[in-house]
Amino acid sequence: MKLKSTDIIVALAVLLIVLLIIIPLSPGVLDMFLIINISLSLIVLLTALFIKETLEFSTFPTLLLLFTLFRIALNINATRLIIGNGGQAGGIISAFGGFVTGSNQVVGVVVFVIIIIVQFMIITKGSERVAEVAARFALDAMPGKQMAIDADLNTGVITEEEARRRRKDVQRESDFYGSMDGASKFVKGDAIVGILIVVVNLVGGVLAGILGLTGETLTFEEAINVYLQATIGNGLVNQIPALLVSTASGIIVTRSSNAESFSSTLTSQLFGKPSVLFVIGGMLGLLSVVPGMPTLLMLLFAIGLPAAGYYTLSNRKKAEEAAQSSTAAVVAEEKRKPESVTSLLQVDLIEMEFGYGILSLVDASQGGDLLDRVVMIRRQCALELGIIVPVVRLRDNIQLPTNGYSIKIKGIEVAGGEVIPDHFMALRPADAEDGDEIDGIETVDPAFGLPALWVSESEREKAELYGYTTIDAPSVIATHLMEVIKKHADELMGRQQVQVLIDNLKTQQPALVEEVVPKLFSIGEVQKVLANLLHEGVSIRDISSVLEILGDYGTITRDLEILTEYVRQGLKRAISRKFVPNNKARVITLDAALEQLIADNIRQTDRGSYVALEPIQIQKILFNTKKVVERAVGNGSSPIVLTAPAVRRFFRQIVDQMDTDLVVLSYSELERDVEIFSDGVVSI
Repeated sequence: MKLKSTDIIVALAVLLIVLLIIIPLSPGVLDMFLIINISLSLIVLLTALFIKETLEFSTFPTLLLLFTLFRIALNINATRLIIGNGGQAGGIISAFGGFVTGSNQVVGVVVFVIIIIVQFMIITKGSERVAEVAARFALDAMPGKQMAIDADLNTGVITEEEARRRRKDVQRESDFYGSMDGASKFVKGDAIVGILIVVVNLVGGVLAGILGLTGETLTFEEAINVYLQATIGNGLVNQIPALLVSTASGIIVTRSSNAESFSSTLTSQLFGKPSVLFVIGGMLGLLSVVPGMPTLLMLLFAIGLPAAGYYTLSNRKKAEEAAQSSTAAVVAEEKRKPESVTSLLQVDLIEMEFGYGILSLVDASQGGDLLDRVVMIRRQCALELGIIVPVVRLRDNIQLPTNGYSIKIKGIEVAGGEVIPDHFMALRPADAEDGDEIDGIETVDPAFGLPALWVSESEREKAELYGYTTIDAPSVIATHLMEVIKKHADELMGRQQVQVLIDNLKTQQPALVEEVVPKLFSIGEVQKVLANLLHEGVSIRDISSVLEILGDYGTITRDLEILTEYVRQGLKRAISRKFVPNNKARVITLDAALEQLIADNIRQTDRGSYVALEPIQIQKILFNTKKVVERAVGNGSSPIVLTAPAVRRFFRQIVDQMDTDLVVLSYSELERDVEIFSDGVVSI
C-alpha cells in the first residue's frame, strides 16, 4: 500500500505528541505549541459551525482523543517548568496569568473556577448525555432508515448507486454517534485532569519555593504570588482551548442535518420572523421609560430590532417576486422550446398501477406495507430463481377500477385483479363440507385461479375455524406479483442483468468467467441459455455451474437449445430437489411410438432444430396429453411428464400451446434415488 504525504505527516504528528510527554521543553518551544493548541481549537470550533452535516466532520471523535493527549503533554511540560523553573513557564502562560489576575489574584482564581465549572458541569456533561442519547437513537433508527431506502429504490425514486450511498451514510452515521458516545468520556476526563493539574502545580510550586528547591527560598506569601499566577495562566491557556473543543463537540452532537451551515440556519430561524422583532422592539420601547433604565441604550435597541424586522420582510418580498418572475420566465422558455418526447419512450421492465381506492396499501404514511413486501419479493426471487428483479415502479391510475390493480411487463399488462381493503381473501379448503358456509363476496384468487371469498374482519375467525386460509389484501397483491415475476422471469433476464451476474461471479471465480465469457460465448448467448432455464422454472442461482457446463460443451456444439439441455442435466440435483422434493415422482410417460414419431420428425436448420409434425398429429398429441393430465390431477397428484432426453425439449415446445406450467423432465434430469410412479401414458 502506497502511503500519501498526508498519512506520513499525521503519523509523525501523533508520534510527536507522545514524545512531548517524555521530552522536556524550553519555555520558548512550549509557547509555540500552546499557540498551535489555541489555533487548532479555533479551527475545530469554526469547522463545527460551518459544516452542513455531521458526517462532514466524521474524524472528530478520533481528533478529540488526539487533542486530549496533546493538552496532557503540554500540561506535563508546563508543570515541569512551573515547579522546576521558579514559576517561569514561558510568555504565553505568564501573559494569561497576569492579564486575568491583574492586581487581584482572587479575581483570577474566581474566573478560573467559573471556567472550570462551565467546562465540566455544563458543556462536558451536556455533550456526554446528548452523545449517549444520539448514539442509542441512531442505532434504533438504522432498520427503519434501511427499509426507507429499499422502499425508495423499489419505487424508482432513487437509483441503485444512490441507494448504496445512502446505506453507507446510514452506517457511517451510526458509527459516528457511537464513537462520539465514547469520545465524550475523553472530554470529561480531560476536565478532571485539568483540575488535578492546577492543584498539583499550585501545591508543588509553593512547596518548591518555600523549600528552596529552585535555588531561591521564598516566603509563603511570595510563593503564592509567583506560583498562583503561573498556575492560573497554565490552567487558562489549556482550559480555554479545551472549552472551545468541548463547545464544538456539543454543537456537532446537538445539531440536526440541514442543507445549510449552522450560522445560516441560526440566522434564518432566530431572526426570520419579523413580527417577533416588531413585538420585542415595542416592549423595549415601553421599558425605556421606566425610571432607572438606560433609556438611550434601550431606545437604540427598540428602534434597531423593528428596523431589522422590516429589512427581513422587504428582502423576503423581493425574493418571492424574483422567484415568481423566474418561474414565469422558465415556463415561457419551456413553451418556446420544441417538444421533447424522448422521455416518453422509456419503458419500465416491471410496473404496477393501482386504483385510487387501494393507494393506502402502498402509502407507508397511511400504514401501507406493500413497498416492504416488494423488497421481500425481490430478495425471495434472488434466492429461489437467482435473478435480480428490476425496480418495480408503483403508480396510481384513475382509469383502473376503484380497488383494481394492474401488473405490466415492458409496458404491457400481463395480469391484474381487484382487492377489497380491510377484508381478507378466504380460500376454500378441498375437504370443506357444504354446511361450512361463511358470509362473503365470491371471487377468484388472482395468483392461482382458485375460488375464494372476501370476508370481513368479523368473519375471519369463523372462516379459519372451518379450515379456510385467510390472506389480507396486500398479501394477495404481493403473491400475485411474485407469481407473475416467476412466470415471466425469462423476459426479465436481459443482457444487462446477465452482465451484472457475470461481474459478480467474476469477483469470486475470475478464471471461469475469463475462459467462457467472452472467449466462447457472448453475453447475448449466455442470456439465451439462462432465459431458456427460467422459462421452465429452473433456478440459475448456481450460475457458476451453468458456465462450467457451457465451457465444457461449448467446443462441441453452438446450438443454444442443445446446450440448454446439457445445462439442465448438469443441474439435475437442483431440478430434482425443486420438482421432486420428497424423492417420489408421480409422472406421466410417453409411449415409445410417440417418442419415435417425434424423433423421426426433428429437422435441423441454421437457426436450430424443430419438430415437423402435421397439425392433426399435434392436435392429437395435445388432446391425449390433456386427458391424461386431467385424470392425474383428478387423482390428487401434480403430474410431471417424463421423456427421453432427445425428445424432451421438442415435446415441451408442443405442450407449450396447451399449458406453460406443465413440468416436462427427461430421465437424465432426475437423480438416481428418485422413485418413479406412473400416473399414465400419452400415446399417439
